[in-house]
Amino acid sequence: MTDQRPQYGEYATPDEQRRLAGLPPADAVPAAPSIEQPAQPAPAPSIAKARPWDRIVTIALLAYGLVNVVMTGLSYLDLPTVMNESMRILGVEGEFTNFAQGKLWGTTAAILLVVGWVITAWLSLRRLRTGKLTWWVPLVGAAATMLIVSICIMIPMMGDPAFMAYVDGMSGR
Repeated sequence: MTDQRPQYGEYATPDEQRRLAGLPPADAVPAAPSIEQPAQPAPAPSIAKARPWDRIVTIALLAYGLVNVVMTGLSYLDLPTVMNESMRILGVEGEFTNFAQGKLWGTTAAILLVVGWVITAWLSLRRLRTGKLTWWVPLVGAAATMLIVSICIMIPMMGDPAFMAYVDGMSGR
């Protein structure tokens, strides 16, 4: 036997169907937003594409920085040798003897080089993804990192008797 009852909405008018669906009537005029109702936020502006030259320059600077960090960081792990070579180039008589501080601060400088590069790369990639001008970020990151690392390198150098004798001799001239 077949079911002869009306199906859902079969006898409902289009307005009743819209009302049951939670929609306004078809002939209703949309109300203008009142002062009490918050206006809908404007759509977010589309993200601008990065300039191709900016992307290339930024990635090239990051790659150059990575090579520099690896080479310099490895040399800072043996800071007494680097200090001896620097003192020889400067014409300082004697050898670097502040080995304990040289190892500690050389390792610290190598770690800070890596951390500085990672932060710079992260900030650069974030800016590239949002389409902002980015070529300057690796330059500023390198300068800030080298300032901090230079302080780490100066600490054992200023604690070395041979270097301080050289500095005292320079100031007496």
